Order: sequence, then C-alpha cells, then structure tokens
Amino acid sequence: MDYGGCEYLVPCGKDKYISKNELLLHLKTYNIYYEGQNLQLRHREEEGELIVEGLLNISWGLRRPIRLQMQDDNQRIRPPPSSSSWHSGCNLGAHGSVLKPSTLPDIQVTDAEATPNAEAPGSCAATKSQPEETPQLMRTRSDVGVRRRGSARTPSEQRRIRRHRFSINGHFYNHKTSVFTPAYGSVTNVRINSTMTTPQVLKLLLNKFKIENSAEEFALYIVHTSGEKQKLRASDYPLIARILQGPCEQVSKVFLMEKDQVEEVTYDVAQYIKFEMPVLRSFIQKLEEEEDREVKKLMRKYSILRLMIEQRLEEISEGPTAM
Repeated sequence: MDYGGCEYLVPCGKDKYISKNELLLHLKTYNIYYEGQNLQLRHREEEGELIVEGLLNISWGLRRPIRLQMQDDNQRIRPPPSSSSWHSGCNLGAHGSVLKPSTLPDIQVTDAEATPNAEAPGSCAATKSQPEETPQLMRTRSDVGVRRRGSARTPSEQRRIRRHRFSINGHFYNHKTSVFTPAYGSVTNVRINSTMTTPQVLKLLLNKFKIENSAEEFALYIVHTSGEKQKLRASDYPLIARILQGPCEQVSKVFLMEKDQVEEVTYDVAQYIKFEMPVLRSFIQKLEEEEDREVKKLMRKYSILRLMIEQRLEEISEGPTAM
C-alpha cells in the first residue's frame, strides 16, 4: 500500500480535521498490528477524497434485552406442516397434499351467530357431537368457529423449531421469545468505511442482526481500560476514531451501549476510578492539608498588607497636623 500523498485535511468529526499524511501513518501502524488478519483496512481515493474501509470490531455493552425480528424480511411465511389449510376449511397433509374425505379429522362446526344445532355452510365435513375430554385447538374462519383435535409434535416439527433458533456470537435465543441480551463484552464486527457517521454505523449493525429497536436508543462509546468513556457524536466517523485510538483492543474498545444507561467519564476522573477507598481518602486528606496551607499563606499575606495600609494612612493623617 502507498501511504504517501499530498497534504490535505480529512474530516474526523464536527469542526475536527486531521492531515491526510498523519491519518495514513496511523493507518500504517494499524495494518502492521493486524498483519495477516481480516481486520486490516484498505484505502483509496475517489474524486480527491481519501476513503478507508474494512471491518470494525464492536463489543456488546447492553444491560437490557433487545427485540429481534421473528421473521426475516426475505423469508416467506408458511404454516407449519401439521396445520390445516385456511382454504374452505379443507385439510392439508404433512407435506401439503390434500387428504381424502375419509381421512379428515373429526371437527365440530358451530355457527357464530345462528343456533347451536344449525349446520354452517361451506364446510367440507362436520359432525354434531364431539367428546368433551378431547384436547382441541380453536381456530376461526369467516363466521364459522372450527375446533380441531390436538396432536403431539412430529419429528419434522421439532426439526423446524430447532432451525428457528438463531445465534449472536454463539449465544442462542428462541425466535418465539424475540428478545435477547448479548453477553457483555462479546465482540461482533461490521464492514464500514470512513465516510459513515455514527448513526449510519448503528443502523448497519442493527440491520445485520435484525434488531427491531430504534438506533436512537443506542450510542457508540470508546471505552479505555483506565475507565475513561468517550461517546461518539452523531457527526463523528467511528472507523477514523478507531484508527486514531490505535489498533490494540487491550487499551481501548468500541462499545455499543444504551444512551440512558451510560455516562461519559473524562480522563481526569478515570484516573481515580480504580483506586480503593483508603487510597482515595488519603488523596482527599493531602488535598485538604494543602488547601489549609494555602489559606494560611493568603491570610498572612493580606494581614501584612493591611498593616502596611494602616501605617500609611496614619502617616497621611499626621502630616497636616505636624505642619
């Protein structure tokens, strides 16, 4: 890769810029660190604009469950193999074939508005009596209520249920619950470029895992091992921010977190977060002692100044009397 080039500024946020040469030096260091891995980044120029692209690692830092889509947008929704057809009350076999009238299950048809003994039109087969203890599944079509015998799950249904279990970073969830909380600190990645802002990266990540929550609920943070937490603004470019922070994730990571659950922590505050209480108390004691010394020094200084002013005033008052 050619890391040279002319000198011009690359935007890295609102009213924030970095020179192209400096960014390319950071990029060179980044790629050397990930040499031979798929996390190396590429760069190119389009109409004089430098564009960096590649995979960005993002760690999950969520405290609340997220909602997941129960069906893929491109997946056709089909009834289970053991379900009966919704067309004219006729029954379908396990593989979609129409069963003969002799194999139809016993069902009880009741008219929703007519008397219980009236026969509802449009049904394929009906009986007027059914044992009360038989387990049944209620289903409705038009104005006719239909009750069908229940049955245990077949092996094909069990396989279908297993297929509907999805995974995020190896952690499975059931599609029926549609909620999931990724393990804190587990890592995923998205392919982005340096022109994508924070909201665009958030939407791309949510779409990747079919997450129904709004991107407005989340934010990206750069979290340092020191405890410092820096929130990426809407105008920031996460990939450039990652490059400038350096490649080592033992020093800093990009986290996806809830906006209302996390507060930013400055570098000055982060220095004291991991200290034990006795150490912090000793810091406070030393600061109080230093404060007392400064207060006494100021009091002595102004006491001397007051004496000097008083003496001067006496001299001025005595002068005209002497004359």
